[in-house]
Amino acid sequence: MAAQQVSDDILERYRKVGTATVYSGVNRLGFGPCVMRGVSNFTPGKRLAGRAKTLRFVPPRTDIAEEPAHGRESAEYRAMGSCGPGDVLVCDGLGKTTAAVGGDIKLLQLKLVGAEGIVTDASVRDMNAIRAYGYAVFTGGRTPATGPPQIAPHEDNVVIQCGGVAVRPGDVIVGDDDGVVVVPSGPAAEVIEWCEEHEEAEEYIKGLIVKENVSPGKHYTAETFERFHRERGD
Repeated sequence: MAAQQVSDDILERYRKVGTATVYSGVNRLGFGPCVMRGVSNFTPGKRLAGRAKTLRFVPPRTDIAEEPAHGRESAEYRAMGSCGPGDVLVCDGLGKTTAAVGGDIKLLQLKLVGAEGIVTDASVRDMNAIRAYGYAVFTGGRTPATGPPQIAPHEDNVVIQCGGVAVRPGDVIVGDDDGVVVVPSGPAAEVIEWCEEHEEAEEYIKGLIVKENVSPGKHYTAETFERFHRERGD
């Protein structure tokens, strides 16, 4: 399914559902794997839903380092500069948790452009300062080390991997304290419709369990889901 521009209205709906439900929706519709491995919420309690802007890091090499533009035109600043409200920077840091994709000064740009947050399978420096910027921070860890000599920014807004999951620019990135899930932009509207309906059904089932004070096994069944849909008039 081709990439599509995901609206702010759709993003707002994703902010109201848990990553566990989003995971189920993506996989039910056949678009997994979708859960990033080794990426945790370093801003506990903060939820994230945004369109992916991507940045790919590679192992440093002298001749390659001489090719890309430097300074404000380097891949990392182009990637951050392409972000705005509703966007999240997703960095393929090769899973190098002993290396940082950025720190206090560089990642200030994400605050200035109003980005929703940063997600990476590497680490960041100056974690306390970055948390104070107010956006969501999901990383593989925290470190005092820089990226080099382990990783260097190379390409912006291309298909990458992060935490073992493919990420295409424009995909929906959903995060909470349980982790990060990637939703392809094409079926994003279909996935959120399923998620909302599923959470409504689960609340209905929880109500029956509490009312009758019974084991969840009595009502957490396909039959009760079907009953929910009948009563709703589906």
